[in-house]
Amino acid sequence: MRDAAINLRALPEQRDLIDHAASLLGKNRSDFMLEAACDRAQSVVLDQVFFNLDADKFKQFTAMLDAPPGPNVGLERLMAVKAPWSTGAA
Repeated sequence: MRDAAINLRALPEQRDLIDHAASLLGKNRSDFMLEAACDRAQSVVLDQVFFNLDADKFKQFTAMLDAPPGPNVGLERLMAVKAPWSTGAA
C-alpha cells in the first residue's frame, strides 16, 4: 500500500496534458505520474553508473585502465609522511 505523499503544483495545461496521456494508457493521474517519475529517476541513476562506448572507444578506455599509473607527486609526498601514530619500531 502506498502511504508516502508526493505533492506538486502544475499549470492547468500541464495537468490536462498529463491527464490526457494517462487516460490514453488507461491509468489515473497518480499512477501515470509515479511511473513516469520512477522511469526518469531510474534513467538518471543508471546514467551515473553506466556508459556506452563503441568498440574503438572501449579499446582506448580499457587500455587506459590497464596502463600503469603515471607519476603522482602528491601521492609520493603523502606516502613519505610518517604517520603520527607510528612509533618507528617494527
